[in-house]
Amino acid sequence: MAEAGQVEVAGIPAGRHGRSRLLIGLVVALLMASGVGGYALLKLRSHTADAAKAEQPKLVKEELYLPLDPAFVVNFRDNESLRYLQVGVTLMSHDPDAIAVAKNADPVIRDALVSLFSSMDYSIISDTAGRQKLQEQALAAVRKIVQARLGRPGIDALYFTSFVMQ
Repeated sequence: MAEAGQVEVAGIPAGRHGRSRLLIGLVVALLMASGVGGYALLKLRSHTADAAKAEQPKLVKEELYLPLDPAFVVNFRDNESLRYLQVGVTLMSHDPDAIAVAKNADPVIRDALVSLFSSMDYSIISDTAGRQKLQEQALAAVRKIVQARLGRPGIDALYFTSFVMQ
């Protein structure tokens, strides 16, 4: 039986009633702590994911083109005579930042491409395979310049929009 001031509740002795409240309180506190911890973890992951997205370049689906005007005109020697090459070049990218960097670095890019085009041998660039190799070398030169300024190559393709040899 219960002493004076203590009440027996549904078969639970009076002394254990205080312990069950303590146990329920601890369980509730643990659930709340795990909820707060889970919420904080989700927020941290969300913040980390947002930061990673912010570091990635902003790529657009559409292709962005930058024609390098005027066309390049260079002289080069053949075994028999002096020849010239006129090449129209357009850069393509999905990264607006890379196009802006290439536009700002136009004199540097033009210098690198003039040096590349004038160093070519007529016998190499007179066939399709040679022109494709020249196109790859020109793309690599432009990417190197953009990489140095932007931290990533950025330029996806380089096109010869005209190619005249005489």
